[in-house]
Amino acid sequence: MKIMDSEKIRDWLEAVVKPLVTYPNDVRGTKSHDDMGILYTLTVNQADAGKIIGKEGQTSKALRVLLRSIQTDVRIHASLKIDVPELHRADRQRFY
Repeated sequence: MKIMDSEKIRDWLEAVVKPLVTYPNDVRGTKSHDDMGILYTLTVNQADAGKIIGKEGQTSKALRVLLRSIQTDVRIHASLKIDVPELHRADRQRFY
């Protein structure tokens, strides 16, 4: 089995998510380290939030399972956060 480092895992997450969304250019993956392990954060367009989260969170749960299955170092906990930036005030008013 080929070992993936954390940068490759971040790139892999982006590659898996981009075909699922309407705005693939808005998908951004970041990673950060803390005392709990590695946190991968996916930022997606607000219009794509439902597609990434899925019905009852099934898509996001599946992404987390896949992330844990490819995590190479079992001593380090890996978690996934899906970040959806809010609309700007002017955009919000346009929709109401």
